[in-house]
Amino acid sequence: MMAAVTLRTGAASTVFDSACVSLDAALRGGARRAIVDQIGAAQPFGEACARLRDRLRSDGWIREFDRRTRAEGFHVLHDWDGKADHVNPDIIPIDVLNYAARLRRDAPTEPHAIAVLLDYYYFHLLSLLSVRVWDDGDADARLDRIGGLLALLQGEEGSGQRFVADAETLMLVATSHYERNEDGYALLLQRTRTLDRRHRLAIAIGHASSLGSHLRFGFEATYGRDTLVMRRDNVADYPWLCFALATLMREIDEGRDGDAIVEAVLNGLSADARAFVGEPADALAPAEADRVEFVERFGRHRGALLDRFEQYRPRTDAYSPLSFFFNFAHNIIKGTVVDVLLERRVWTPSFNDLLTARRGGASSDDKTALATTLMRYARANPDRIRGELTPVIVYDPRAGHAAFTVTMRKLRQPA
Repeated sequence: MMAAVTLRTGAASTVFDSACVSLDAALRGGARRAIVDQIGAAQPFGEACARLRDRLRSDGWIREFDRRTRAEGFHVLHDWDGKADHVNPDIIPIDVLNYAARLRRDAPTEPHAIAVLLDYYYFHLLSLLSVRVWDDGDADARLDRIGGLLALLQGEEGSGQRFVADAETLMLVATSHYERNEDGYALLLQRTRTLDRRHRLAIAIGHASSLGSHLRFGFEATYGRDTLVMRRDNVADYPWLCFALATLMREIDEGRDGDAIVEAVLNGLSADARAFVGEPADALAPAEADRVEFVERFGRHRGALLDRFEQYRPRTDAYSPLSFFFNFAHNIIKGTVVDVLLERRVWTPSFNDLLTARRGGASSDDKTALATTLMRYARANPDRIRGELTPVIVYDPRAGHAAFTVTMRKLRQPA
């Protein structure tokens, strides 16, 4: 039992604030190093993993917040097993730990692997916190507080592995699972609208870019290139994407048109441009106000934006997020962690780095290498989709170039 993150339950504000204090203590100073030193001394790796597994089974606020979040429709800590058709009993960090332990059971224990697994566990606790910021109190202040904890997690005292760039992306990853009941997405979007402009913008950039990759994957793999079927099956995603695009276009229309915003608009539109600039799609009916706002603002800047989009045309000699297709965002981070554990290395790109062609915190070569590595794992462990074995992560510059070409053609067509 990890006492540092096991707390009493009570009023929502007390539990949230106490959880933050507890996580701050667990992430700051030498607390993690002490755990890594103790467990890392066990040999072989399978034994060390067994000891760490026992430390990661916690209760208190984690169980309480998980209960509340499940009641709203999200399984932040647990993955869906599509073959068994149920939610896995163990939390995702333990699933990954068990997987690595099976493959490297008799290998020597490396402290870095234990440090990464521990950080991956705390990453999920922060993800759980990110969807509870509205329980009581100031959601904006709480999101900033989680951002500070994320900086500690990925700071000098940790494993060195970067997961995401900001607290807003924690929320995105936390809710990027298959859910049978999708009602929670509408509730979460309603709550997101109450955040201040800064947080809404960060959420919009992440969601537009990630949903672009997610829906492009669906178009190619899940829906057999049938746009109408994709729209009918993604009634939760389309309003979120519309909110993101409207938020980004508001920034552009008001003169805040940085490259990150422009690129995110392109990434979001690449999934199904005509749904937003053509005949209104049924999937956008719940987001009609956002759609109308987007259409009006985009129309005022269409020519200039099409010119600026050209700089993001995918090339074979540089990384492009338009060439990156995946089913769920959390699988990108899971796959990265698995590779770190099995190949004993640290990746520089975070999930956010893979959503942009801009340099940011990682080079184009590093992003391409990580994306192709994740595709290799996905090819080795394909899902059965429409009766065919299909990798759920793909990096394909030719497909990215085709997606860009189709998007630009649709955007140039009259409404």
